[in-house]
Amino acid sequence: MEAAKRRIASVPTIVVFILFFWDCPVKSEACETDPDPWTLPPGFLFGTASSSYQYEGAYKSDGKGLSNWDEFAHGPGNIIDGSNGDVAVDHYHRYKEDISLMESLGVNSYRFSISWARILPKGRFGNLNLAGIQYYNSLIDRLLQKGIQPFVTLTHFDIPQELEDRYGGWLSPESREDFGYYADICFKYFGDRVKYWVTINEPNMQVVLGYRRGQFPPSHCSAPFGNCSSGNSDEEPFTVAHNLILGHAMATYIYRTKYQKKQGGLIGIVLHIAWFEPFSDSPADKRAAERAISFSVNWFLDPIIFGRYPGPMVELVGLVLPEFMRKDKEMLKGGLDFIGINHYTSYYAKDCISASCEPGRGVTRTEGYFLECSERNGVPIGELTSLDWLNVYPEGMEKTVNYIRNRYNNTPMFITENGYGETEGNEDPLMDTNRVNYMDSYLNSLLRAVREGADVRGYFAWSLLDNFEWEFGYTVRFGLHHVDYQTLKRTPKLSAAWFQQFIARHSIRPSNYYATRPSE
Repeated sequence: MEAAKRRIASVPTIVVFILFFWDCPVKSEACETDPDPWTLPPGFLFGTASSSYQYEGAYKSDGKGLSNWDEFAHGPGNIIDGSNGDVAVDHYHRYKEDISLMESLGVNSYRFSISWARILPKGRFGNLNLAGIQYYNSLIDRLLQKGIQPFVTLTHFDIPQELEDRYGGWLSPESREDFGYYADICFKYFGDRVKYWVTINEPNMQVVLGYRRGQFPPSHCSAPFGNCSSGNSDEEPFTVAHNLILGHAMATYIYRTKYQKKQGGLIGIVLHIAWFEPFSDSPADKRAAERAISFSVNWFLDPIIFGRYPGPMVELVGLVLPEFMRKDKEMLKGGLDFIGINHYTSYYAKDCISASCEPGRGVTRTEGYFLECSERNGVPIGELTSLDWLNVYPEGMEKTVNYIRNRYNNTPMFITENGYGETEGNEDPLMDTNRVNYMDSYLNSLLRAVREGADVRGYFAWSLLDNFEWEFGYTVRFGLHHVDYQTLKRTPKLSAAWFQQFIARHSIRPSNYYATRPSE
């Protein structure tokens, strides 16, 4: 208890009062119904997650090149508040302070991404930026000094703008060569200390937002999805997805053949996974829910694990799906060591094959012929929030994990992102009870899946800090710590203290735990 008190010494007085004079900061399922807090496996990773563009800033410092997001965020009208990530939360200069915040939470891992353009400003067509290498070496070394494992993502939506200008980025097969070249450098310089590698973050969101709806760079789309200056929303997403899948395969092949045996790490990929409930009990709506997952998650995991695209996709859009050549299939055999799950929310899926659907997400053939919706007969699937895409449906966590467990033979999983966002001004800056309730309910849903046998090995909260939230700029806050964007001062919220308490409860096992625990 004394150690816990010291760790949250910087928490506002009112939060300390809540934590130490009540058993739980808010009504908490964990405190009431968890008879065995040591459900999680030994070595379970608790951490927070970030990405380079959303955190680092220093966008032209120390030899860094321009990324596609540097270019996009400076374009008029692309970010709703007119902001950009030039400074973000200045993690580049404040990483030691931020690592101290992580230490105060008691986390044992930190998921961050490397800025590709900070390492290779012009991709494989230019020189290696040694200042970028030194920055990440310093970050990794500092984390390890504090007992925090680096969990590193190679690309989190950002690529060097040079590659976009030179050959169209992920639309071209050349992107695979560049990604492999970049991955090799990262494994070489950092792999002696990094034991967890993510190749690509949310490729399923990247193809939809960048090449179907045009909301992310390179802002490609066509009617009826948007009004972009270029793009084909019915074809380009499948081309880009194919290159991303094979880019993952190439990086994995390089790691397995050159580095893994000596360095002893693991490599995987991260998908954004929303859960879909059938709109009704009808067979058609049940098939629609399956198509919704096929056209978002299985689209990427089936080729990586099984070497082929999922059946529902082949049936509907087989003519536009690129083929895997023999050499591609050989490279895909490397698969992955783990699946990263970014899970926030759930929806209903309504069939649009047997019945016509109103305009909405999912309704077209190349999306899967289903209508994504948050309400059924006027009743929301879960508590609605100030974000139109975020519905609070804790059961979705357990169902998502069990779906991945059953479909992919219980491949090891990490919850690589999970968190609660509020629009600016819509919550108390520090007393974020909505976030605490959300995290409590979702983590307990995760615990149920683990008890049922799911091989989940870590949980990362999004995010340590409020930060630049892509097209929403600084208008949405997901942080466990409040950031004053004028001064960049970090202040713990109630959720930071709650997370620290949760980690302590589920990480410290009695010395005789394994001797006395009933056999399973």
